[in-house]
Amino acid sequence: MHIENTDIEGLMVLHLDVHADNRGWFRESWQRETMTALGLPDFRPVQSNVAFNAKAGTTRGLHAEPWDKLVTVGTGRVQGGWCDLREGSPTHGRTVSVEIARDVAVFVPRGVANGYQSLEDATTYLYLVNDHWSPDAAYVNVSLGLIDWPLEPTEVSEKDRTHPLLLDAPSVPPRRILVTGAEGQVGRALRKVLPEAEFVDRDEFDITDPPERPWRQYSAIINAAAYTAVDAAEEDRAPAWAVNAQGPAKLARIAAENNLTLVQLSTDYVFDGTAGRPYTEDDPVGPLSVYGASKAAGEAAAATAPRHYIVRTSWVVGDGKNFVDTMRDLAERDIQPQVVHDQKGRPTFSGDLARGIVHLLRTRPEYGIYHLTGGGDEVGFDELAMAVYTGLHRDPDMVHPVSSEQYFAGKAHAPRPSRSTLSTDKIEATGFVPQNWRVGLALYVL
Repeated sequence: MHIENTDIEGLMVLHLDVHADNRGWFRESWQRETMTALGLPDFRPVQSNVAFNAKAGTTRGLHAEPWDKLVTVGTGRVQGGWCDLREGSPTHGRTVSVEIARDVAVFVPRGVANGYQSLEDATTYLYLVNDHWSPDAAYVNVSLGLIDWPLEPTEVSEKDRTHPLLLDAPSVPPRRILVTGAEGQVGRALRKVLPEAEFVDRDEFDITDPPERPWRQYSAIINAAAYTAVDAAEEDRAPAWAVNAQGPAKLARIAAENNLTLVQLSTDYVFDGTAGRPYTEDDPVGPLSVYGASKAAGEAAAATAPRHYIVRTSWVVGDGKNFVDTMRDLAERDIQPQVVHDQKGRPTFSGDLARGIVHLLRTRPEYGIYHLTGGGDEVGFDELAMAVYTGLHRDPDMVHPVSSEQYFAGKAHAPRPSRSTLSTDKIEATGFVPQNWRVGLALYVL
C-alpha cells in the first residue's frame, strides 16, 4: 500500500493491496494504524455508506459536505472528480480526476466537492464519513461540468444538473476553534491571533455543563477558563474543583468523541517548588494548595482526550488584573510596596502565550504537556517589581523585599511554591522560542 498526493491539497490517492485467488479478492479499505502511519489523517469515520449504480455513465456530484470521506468501489470502476471549495485553501478552485477501481481509494477532505461517474454497469460506490448527515448541516455544491468525464453523463439527477458554476459557488469555511474564558487575559490575547475563532465567556458557555454544539464542525477547544482565586479556593473548594477539574473532564470527553484537539491551560502551582532547578514536563506534580491540586486534576482529565496539549504557564501578564499592572499603579502613585522575595519563577506575557498555543495547533507536534513561560532569567516577585519601577523611571529601592511569612502574617492564604520556574526546552524543540520576559516587560510598560 502507498499513498500519493494530488494537485488539491489534502486530497490523497491510496493504492491498496489486493489479495486475489480462485475465490475472488480481498482488501482492507480502512486500516487506521497502517494508513495514518503513511500520512492519511486520522479522520475517525462514524458511518459507512454504499451507492449502487445500475448503468455505466451514471454521474453524481459535485457535492461538498461538512465532513471528510474515504471513497472506493466494491464492484466495477468509477471516474472520481473533485473541486476544492475550501475558504482560504491554496488550491481553491482546482480540480482533480482519478479512476477508482478495487485497488484504489481516495481520501477527500472536508470542503472538497466530490463526484463520480460509473464506468461499468452494476457499480457499487463505497464511502466512509466522519459525521452523520443532518438537515441542519451546510452543504455546498458546484457544477459537475467542471470535470471532463470519460463517458457522456447519463442518469443525472435534476438537482445535480442545476448546481452553480465555480464562480457562483460559495466557499466552505474551515472547522472552527472554540475558546473558553474569552474575557480572561489569555482569552483576550487569543482574540488577536485567532480572529476567526469562536470566543465564549462563562455566561455563554459553562464548562461544567457544556451546551450542545455541532462539535464535528470544530477542530479544537482551547480551554482558557479557570477558577484562579488561589487564596479563596482554600475555602471555596467545590467551585474551584468544578471549574478546574470537572470542566476539563467534560471537555476532554467531547474532544475524544468528536476527534477534536483539546488545549488545556495549566499552571506552575501543580509543583511544590522544591526541585532546586527548572521543572520539566516529566517531573511528578505535588501541589501545595487546593488551587494547584484542582489544576493538576484538570491536567489528568484533559490527558484522556487522544489529541491534547496541556500548556503549563506562570505569572501571566496581559489585559486584565495582574501583578505588573498592580506594581505599575503603585509606582505611578509613588507608593513603596512590600513584595515577597522568596517566590521565584518567570513572568509570561499573554501575547507570547497565545502565539505559542497557536504554534502547537498549527505545527501539531507530539501531543502531551508543554511548558510555555517567558524566557530569560529566574526572578523573585520583588525583582520583577523593581524592574517595573525601573521601567517607569522610579527608584527600584522603593520596593521593599520581605519573606512570604512576613507578607502573609495574620492573613489567610494558600501555600505557594517557593520556586516554580518551568523549563521551556520541549516547546523550543518544536520551533517556538519564548520571548525573554525582560523584553516583554519593556514593551508592556511603554
